[in-house]
Amino acid sequence: MKLFRDFNDMSNLLPYDGDVQYYSNLTYHTDLTNLFRQLFEHIEWQPDVVTLFGRTITTKRKVALYADKKTTYTYSNQKKLTKPWIPELVAIKNIVETITNEQFNCCLCNLYHNGTEGMGWHSDNEKVLNPMRSIASVSFGTERYFHFKHKKTKETVKFLLENGSLLLMKPPTQDYWLHALPKSRKITSKRINLTFRSLKTI
Repeated sequence: MKLFRDFNDMSNLLPYDGDVQYYSNLTYHTDLTNLFRQLFEHIEWQPDVVTLFGRTITTKRKVALYADKKTTYTYSNQKKLTKPWIPELVAIKNIVETITNEQFNCCLCNLYHNGTEGMGWHSDNEKVLNPMRSIASVSFGTERYFHFKHKKTKETVKFLLENGSLLLMKPPTQDYWLHALPKSRKITSKRINLTFRSLKTI
């Protein structure tokens, strides 16, 4: 499966204190509709449970965790147990690693059924993550806007994440910028987001 074209000299999309690269319109020789269906059917989706401000909430958004080895990944004050890779995720991971020249040992998968589901402001800076490694976010399905906000200056930047696109967040982006996926009732179709990460425990 070949998803992405070769791109060189990718420019940084953040104005300062971070490094984010976006690979757009990169898919070819791939039936994205069929790939989305395979991911939707084969990933072991479960409702996400998070703890915010002392309250435990079960989200409409569904998630799944896959990794090189069975381990726990803690975020939003909840421990998640990883599962062994499935072929579709391995194929995409291999392609992303080739493009980015980076290595990843974990993938957090998110399923958004429509625009009423999103993510508030946060940084991917959990202690279990290797802070010296990048996070690669691959999007399939409906297009959604992705926002960044600087932690000190409050300056914001937004990008449209297209079907089949790759967003690469390099260090020290998580130290200085928050990011979010805003909700929108105008969006009525599904989106799958695969975020490839590096856990220190593997």
